[in-house]
Amino acid sequence: MSPLLDVEQAVLGSVLLDPSQLAHLDWLAPDHFYRPVHQALFAALRKLQTDGHPALATVDSVPLSWVTDAVDEASLHIRGLTASYAHTLISACPRPRHAPVYGRMVLEGAIHRTVTEHAVRLHQAARADALQGEVEGALHYADVLTGVLGDLARRWGFEPRPVAPATPPAAAPAAPPPVRADQVAEDERFLLAVLVERPKAMDEVVGWLRPGDFADPAHGQLYRCLGALHHRGEPIDRITVLWEAQRRGLLADGTLSAEQLTAICDGVGPGSAEWLGEQVMRSSVTRTAAVSARAIRALAENETLALGRLISHALHALGPLEDVRTRWQAANGHPAPPSPTPAPPTEEPAVARVHAALARSTPRPAARPPERPFPASKPSGARPPSRTHG
Repeated sequence: MSPLLDVEQAVLGSVLLDPSQLAHLDWLAPDHFYRPVHQALFAALRKLQTDGHPALATVDSVPLSWVTDAVDEASLHIRGLTASYAHTLISACPRPRHAPVYGRMVLEGAIHRTVTEHAVRLHQAARADALQGEVEGALHYADVLTGVLGDLARRWGFEPRPVAPATPPAAAPAAPPPVRADQVAEDERFLLAVLVERPKAMDEVVGWLRPGDFADPAHGQLYRCLGALHHRGEPIDRITVLWEAQRRGLLADGTLSAEQLTAICDGVGPGSAEWLGEQVMRSSVTRTAAVSARAIRALAENETLALGRLISHALHALGPLEDVRTRWQAANGHPAPPSPTPAPPTEEPAVARVHAALARSTPRPAARPPERPFPASKPSGARPPSRTHG
C-alpha cells in the first residue's frame, strides 16, 4: 500500500470516527483525493455536513447512521463502495484528532499531481503550436499554469514567487526532434542571409530577437556576430562576419565553418527581415514552452521536493518563457500586458483554513471524541477492534 493511500484512508476514517473534524478540513476538496471512491465518499460527508446530519450534534457517541448514510450517499455517484470498506477506513485512522495533518498530506499529493497535469498540457499545446506555426495555445496554457501555481501557493499558505534551485536540476530526457525542423532551419538561414546582404535590416530585429531564439546553435552564434558588428558600427558583409566568427573562436571549435557561412551568404533573394524574425520567434516561443513544461513536470514528479520549493522552482522555470513572450509581443507591436491585479485581502475564515492546512499534530482542549462510530457497551474511551466493528 502506498503512503498516499494510507493518508487518504486516515483522513476519511478520522471524519467517520469524529464528524466534527470536517470543520477543520474546510480547505480540503473531494478532488484533492487520488482514488475516485475516496473522492465520492468525502463529497458525501461534505453533503451530510451541509444538510445538518444529526451526528454532527452528537456529543457522547457517533450514531451508526453517520457511516451508513455516508456510504449510501457516495454509492449514488460511484459503484463498489460497501459498508465494510467504510469500517476499513475507520481502522486505518490512528488518531481522529490528527485529521488536519492527514488532510495536509492529501493536499500535498494533490498539488504534485495538479502541477504534473498542467505541465503535460503545456507541453502538448507547445507541440501542437509548433506543428501549426502558432503560439497562442502554448501561451494560454502557460498563463493557466501560472495561475494554478499561484492558487496552490496560497492554498498551501505562502505568497508565490519564483526561486531558482540551489543546485541545477538533473538534465531532462532528450526532447524529440522539433516538428517542422526543416522549415525552421530554412527560415533561420534565410534571415541571416538577408541581414548580411542588407545590414540596415538589423534595426528591424535587433531590439527583440536574441541568439538563443535560434533553434540551431550555429545560427544563433552567427547572429551574435552580426549583432556585435552592428553594435560597434562596423560594416557587415561576408568577410567581416567571417572574421568576427574567427575572433570568437567559432571556426576553431567547429561551431561554424567557412563553407557554412558562404552557403548562407550566397544566393540570397529579396526577403523581409522583420517577417523572418517573427517566424524565428514563433519557433522560439513553442520551443521554450516545451522546455519549461518538461522541467516543471520533472519537478512535480520528484516526490521528495517540498511543496514550497516545487511551486517556487516551477515559477522560476516559466521565467524564460515569459521573457520570450515579452519579446514576441514587441515583435508584433503589442504592448506588454498589464501586471495582474493583486488578489483582494483574504477573509478571516480563509486564513483560518490556511492555518489548519499547515497545522501540526497538537492536542486541542476540546473533549476527546468517541472512537467508535456507533454506541457500544464498552466505555467511550475504549479503542475499536483493529479491523472490524460491531
